[in-house]
Amino acid sequence: MQFESRRAGVIAVKAGMMQDWDEYGARVPLTVLWIDECTVVRHKHQQRDGVTSLVLGCSAKRPKQLHPRQLGEYAAAGVTPKRKLWECKVTEDALLPAGTVIGAAHFKAGQYLDISGVTKGKGFAGVMKRWNFAGQNATHGNTKHHRAPGSIGGRTDPGKVWKGKKMPGHLGCERVTFKNIWVYKVDPARNLLFVRGQVPGPQGSFVYVRDAFRWKWAERQAAQLPFPTFLGEALPEVQVARSDRQDPYRVYREDVGYFEADWKGD
Repeated sequence: MQFESRRAGVIAVKAGMMQDWDEYGARVPLTVLWIDECTVVRHKHQQRDGVTSLVLGCSAKRPKQLHPRQLGEYAAAGVTPKRKLWECKVTEDALLPAGTVIGAAHFKAGQYLDISGVTKGKGFAGVMKRWNFAGQNATHGNTKHHRAPGSIGGRTDPGKVWKGKKMPGHLGCERVTFKNIWVYKVDPARNLLFVRGQVPGPQGSFVYVRDAFRWKWAERQAAQLPFPTFLGEALPEVQVARSDRQDPYRVYREDVGYFEADWKGD
């Protein structure tokens, strides 16, 4: 695994949220991601396709819901029809043959991920909900304009509404990426990832998971991630990471000049 290497990601299903407690007794909010048969459908090469990437598929789909041309592509790859596809860019040394299954063992507890998804759609919303505007006065002559945006431009100069002005409109249904999400626990037997905090999208939606781009390379090497993916027969045990934060309950003793929790550990 070289410095410039870029591993494949996975397509996961947002199963819901839960909570757990770390070694300090602090509560950790968790999102559960289920990797449902994420399989490599085909791969692209720079010389032939102009890009080096893997086409991944997740979850099963009934053959009658697909065009015969699509069924032929799955049959040629030896893969069952998939419900969701995603083209994931990788480096040449991280290419995987068609039919390779990528599970939760592809990741390790304690590493960081970039997770992308489509946020919840909330319909047409006003400026107070969409852009957090404060609104206008509640009284002093204000009538039926308590939640209005106010002025949206000048008169003769500039004589128009500037492009990008924050206005009422459709809220949500946007592709966003949450960066540097910490992996609390990995369950390879059930193909589950437990990550700290929230991820975009409603429960049951698909999200796209891969190694964090801004994760320090030294830490990535120390984690010894399986490259290009986990190919062993026996699945590893459930992994739970130690907290990447300091003890939130330690107290600084000014009279002696040390943290009480550190002193107790000695």
